[in-house]
Amino acid sequence: MISIAIIEDIADTRNGIAEFLDNQKDMLCKIKSESVERFLNDTPADEIVDVLLLDIGLPGISGISGIKPIKERYPSVNIIMLTVYEDPDKIFEAICSGAAGYLVKNTGLIKIKEAVEDVYCGGAPMSPKIARKVLEFFNPSLPSLLKQKLTSKEKEIVAGLVDGLSYKMIASANSISIETVRFHIKNIYKKLHVNCKAEVITKSLRGEI
Repeated sequence: MISIAIIEDIADTRNGIAEFLDNQKDMLCKIKSESVERFLNDTPADEIVDVLLLDIGLPGISGISGIKPIKERYPSVNIIMLTVYEDPDKIFEAICSGAAGYLVKNTGLIKIKEAVEDVYCGGAPMSPKIARKVLEFFNPSLPSLLKQKLTSKEKEIVAGLVDGLSYKMIASANSISIETVRFHIKNIYKKLHVNCKAEVITKSLRGEI
């Protein structure tokens, strides 16, 4: 029996999915919460939760921020994000935080059921569009997500870093302040998921930007 929980703030959506899954053979979905806080407050620490369907846009703690405390209490839970968000930042933030699957909310009930079975058996279910975005990130022969994400100004600043220019020189070359350069570099680090200038330069030299 697969024990399922769902955290979704829209009651009709939450109850509809829970009722459908609860009526499936070898599935039990009795835990339904409208927020991460309510889930953690109301669900006993010794409760068996095999699969959790988790929304991102929740009141209070977001779904992505909630992954860590949920996994700390239930280390073996398989979390599937079920959300309207399709942007790369949300996808990779969720996966890096510990999500095992990612579905968009227009996914049919049968597909959700199959995703629950898949993740329970060790799979990593994703909606087709989400899977495509993940493939684009890791496969350089496909259109690069990184190229789509950086603005033209950010690319100019990256070029300055590759050329060995100081922040002051980059600011002068682009007719902007040093503080603006720092602001852009902070965004570049965030978008490229790096922590230092050397990593930015390495990605650029590899053609990943």
